[in-house]
Amino acid sequence: MAKSLPPLTWFRSFEAAARHLSFTAAAEEIGLTQSAVSQQVKSLELRLRVPLFVRQARGLMLTDDGRRLLPEISAALDALAGAASRFEAGPVENLLTVATSVSVAQWVIAPRLPDFTARHPNIRLRLLSAIWPDDFHSARADVEIRFGSSKQAGQNAEPLHPNNLIALKSPAITGTLDTLPLIEAVGTSGGWRTWSEKVGGHRQPSLFADTYGMALQLAAHGNGVALVSAVLAGHAIQTGVVERAHSASIPSQEGYFLSIAEPSNAASQFRAWFLEQLVK
Repeated sequence: MAKSLPPLTWFRSFEAAARHLSFTAAAEEIGLTQSAVSQQVKSLELRLRVPLFVRQARGLMLTDDGRRLLPEISAALDALAGAASRFEAGPVENLLTVATSVSVAQWVIAPRLPDFTARHPNIRLRLLSAIWPDDFHSARADVEIRFGSSKQAGQNAEPLHPNNLIALKSPAITGTLDTLPLIEAVGTSGGWRTWSEKVGGHRQPSLFADTYGMALQLAAHGNGVALVSAVLAGHAIQTGVVERAHSASIPSQEGYFLSIAEPSNAASQFRAWFLEQLVK
């Protein structure tokens, strides 16, 4: 049986950090927080059982193992990008391409998509799940919905609201924040620690997910209370998939942003429809 590989995201974080010799610069390039990049590189080092960087006060320095690994990882990532670029969705006539995070596609777009297609039967929609900034660039999408800071999203991106974090759980489980397991979305600036500072409570999360969407999925299946972006939660709350575990909310330092690459009637219609869904 083939030996399992470390997650691709670990290699992406290492490769970007190695080029910039900075976790902060790598995070800005690939659309994560500095802490998430550092954590992923540390996970890769633990998996490979060798240090890849020497952490210094003014930046990073590659170890001998890091220098040996970098060209192989760079070549592999280039090969993957080349392989993916050879595939297209087919005819582009009346085709609107929307690049978005998996969380938005799963929790906001997919549940309400029949309404969009009923309103706009002549628009063919292509959804691309994108995580890294170059995923968006290579997609050449008409509409982009990104997660990150306003700096990462770019000047032409509009923030999506409500941009606050709320505590959610499944209606099938009973309990409170004092008794139920807490679910944390790692790689974001706000979390249960910020919640405890602003709202109260001093418990630590016991379940971790790499996106708000996955944290929401865990909560929906009764695994505990997730602190997630309210942008994702509207339909899930309306349909009773989850409910508020606490009436309070806290502001989020990152958020979701929408931008249109090239103005068109189809892109404008999708934007108007999407923004309408967020206030329902």
